[in-house]
Amino acid sequence: MAKHSRIWNRSVYDKYLREGRGCGRGSDYKPWVLIQDFASQGIVSRVKGQTTGRIHHLMSKNELSYFYLLDWSDDVEDIREQYPLSDLDMALKIASQTDIKYPTDNTSGFPYILTCDFMITTHKGLKARTVKISSELKEKRVIEKLEIERRYWDNYGIDWKIVTENEISYIKAKNIEWLYSSQNFDLASESDELRDAVLVMLEMFKVSEYSVLETIKEIEKKFSLTKGMGLMLFKHLALNKKIALDLNKTLDLKNIKKVSVIK
Repeated sequence: MAKHSRIWNRSVYDKYLREGRGCGRGSDYKPWVLIQDFASQGIVSRVKGQTTGRIHHLMSKNELSYFYLLDWSDDVEDIREQYPLSDLDMALKIASQTDIKYPTDNTSGFPYILTCDFMITTHKGLKARTVKISSELKEKRVIEKLEIERRYWDNYGIDWKIVTENEISYIKAKNIEWLYSSQNFDLASESDELRDAVLVMLEMFKVSEYSVLETIKEIEKKFSLTKGMGLMLFKHLALNKKIALDLNKTLDLKNIKKVSVIK
C-alpha cells in the first residue's frame, strides 16, 4: 500500500476523483498516488513502461524491480500501479467486520483510500500484487491492513498476493533496467547505414563466432560508428526482443557468445 501526502481530507479526496486518479487503462491510466504527492524518505522512480507507453510511479526499490519483471513479461497486457481500493464503503465494512481499525488521517479523521501496488492485466485475467519487505510482515498493523486488502480483492474474485524480496529476481530486474536505457533510441528515424548495421549484427549473432563485445566492436569498425553506438544497437535489439538473452545471469558481454536471434 502506498504512502500518502501529509494533508488528507474530503477536499483532497474529491480533488483526486476530479483528476481521474485510479481510472483508465493502458496509457490513459492515472495512479491514485503520484510521486509528487508526498515528501519521500525512500527511493522513488518514474519509469516509462514498454507495455503501456506511459510513465509509471514507483514508490520503492522493490516496486521498481518488480515493475521491470512485469513489464518484460509477455503474459502482461497492462500494469496499473498505486491502484485504489476505491469502494470505500466496502473497505470500511470489511474493517468493521474483522474488528480492524481502518486507517484515517490524524488531523481530519477522514479515511484513507488504500492502494494495491500493482493491478496487473494478464492473458489469464487480473492479478493484484502488493510489494512488502518480508520483515514488515511481522508487524501487526501491517498485517491488519493487508487483511483488509485481501478480503477486498477476494470480494471481486481477483487473485491477490504479497510479493517480498524473496520473489524478486534483482539480477534480472537490473539487466532489464540496463536495456531500458535504449528506450529513446528510434531505429526507424536513423540512417539506412545504421539499419544495415543492425542486419549485419543479427547475421553475426547467428554465426556465433564472436562474443557480444567483439561483435559490437566489429560493427562499429565496419560501419565507422561512433563509440557506444554498437552497444546501443545491441540494447535496442534485446529490448525489442529481436535477440534472446539469459537475463537471469549478470550480463558479461565479453563472455556471451551464444545469442539467439528471434524470427
